[in-house]
Amino acid sequence: MEIFDVAAIVGAAGTSTLAAIFWIKRQQAQTVPEKPQVRDEAAHGISFLFEDESLHHASDTAAKLYQLIPGRDDWGGMRERLLNRFPNLPENPRDATPGQTTVPARDFEDGATLYVTRKGPFTRISMQEGRAQSSIQSQRLKSLQRELEDLRRASDTTPHAIWQVGSDGLVTWCNAAYTDLYRRLHQSDPVADKPVFNITMEFDENTGHQRVSTKLPNDTHKDWYDVSAVSVGDITIFHAIDVNAVVKSEIAQRNFVQTLAKTFAQLSIGLAIFDRNGQLALFNPALIDLTELPADFLSGRPTLLSFFDRIRENRRMPEPKNYHSWRQQIAEVIAAATDGRYQETWTLETGQTYRVRGRPHPDGAIAFLIEDISAEISLTRNFRAELELGQSLMDTFDEALVVFSSSGVLTFCNLAYREMWGLDPDNSFADVTINDSVQEWKKLCAPGARWAALTDFVLDYGEKSSWEMPAFLACGTQLKCTVSRIASGATIVRFLKTSHPAQDTPGPRSDSRSG
Repeated sequence: MEIFDVAAIVGAAGTSTLAAIFWIKRQQAQTVPEKPQVRDEAAHGISFLFEDESLHHASDTAAKLYQLIPGRDDWGGMRERLLNRFPNLPENPRDATPGQTTVPARDFEDGATLYVTRKGPFTRISMQEGRAQSSIQSQRLKSLQRELEDLRRASDTTPHAIWQVGSDGLVTWCNAAYTDLYRRLHQSDPVADKPVFNITMEFDENTGHQRVSTKLPNDTHKDWYDVSAVSVGDITIFHAIDVNAVVKSEIAQRNFVQTLAKTFAQLSIGLAIFDRNGQLALFNPALIDLTELPADFLSGRPTLLSFFDRIRENRRMPEPKNYHSWRQQIAEVIAAATDGRYQETWTLETGQTYRVRGRPHPDGAIAFLIEDISAEISLTRNFRAELELGQSLMDTFDEALVVFSSSGVLTFCNLAYREMWGLDPDNSFADVTINDSVQEWKKLCAPGARWAALTDFVLDYGEKSSWEMPAFLACGTQLKCTVSRIASGATIVRFLKTSHPAQDTPGPRSDSRSG
């Protein structure tokens, strides 16, 4: 074999070997694609890297601008934020053509383009802005940066603790007040899987808050916080407000109410306080005794209507003449009590007498006071009966009697006095004084009586001992006038007709003090 044939055979074999090696390398490259290298982006570069549909990496600009976090967000979240600007963006990475494709912006003036590069399970999104859009984007990033700084400053200077928890129950963010509170309560830095409070997520339906208490290590004092929660997507934001002052005031109010309750328990007057909703909020034991209502009924916080209806059933108030108008009467009672005008006297079938008053209280509350005045009414009636008896007794005397108080006001006179002088002080609109009486006496008497001395005696200006003076009526009848001091500085004046003088009988002696 010639040397040239050997050389040709060796050359062909080498060429075949090189071709086989190249083909094997190419097959390996197609079978196991290389993971794209994440490069450092420019200051305003926007790019995302997805592994299947999970966000694997995002440039700083893209993360700040579109609020996407690697490991948490996915292709759908990115597409939702870019779809309005790039409507032709594929619904998922599998729809993208292998290799690199371009997705133009919706508006021609936008000038931005998305480059979608798919290589195996990895898909890379990068955005190239036009010059004008790039300038706008830069200004927008600066505005967002300033807003972010303002929000951080506001959250860190807020006096109450704020933190947010993800769907996995881990604390993903907190402010400075939360950190200080955590360190004070737990003596350590905040831990993501252990929030500062153990929240049960059962919040009050009216306030939307949950009140929690904490206690410092080696301290019996408790701190109280009202915690509220707001859900935004799969994130829950908690706010904890220090309510120590509120709790102290509530305890003080509760103690004050208990003190009032103990005080009211000693009262003999029945007390019923209804709140602004018309329900019984407070009552004392005397109310049970006076109304004979069971304690469990009163403790059930009855309404005003049911309260009065039950009293009527117990016959502890006058039976209404017209039962059909009963509710209307109660409504009028409530309206009068609201204005502070309600005051009535109830006479019961048992002979007892109640004084019932309604008074308004702050915040729309109403208080009813029920007092048993049976003894007072009985005493008043007995006193009135005694006065009538005394009056009847004095009216049987032939002697005219009149009594003046220490201040000179007429307080009593008998029938003989009224007939002698033709006066009826009981029908006078104003008080009748000693001066008024003397003027009337002088009209029917002859001059000469010592009326001025009598006036001074009644007003305690003159003599202290009892004395007498004669007086003559204009018709000539002689009167014996006796003036005496009685109890409480009062004065009684008695007039008695003595005789009718003869024609030659001398007249009454003159008195320099006569009126």
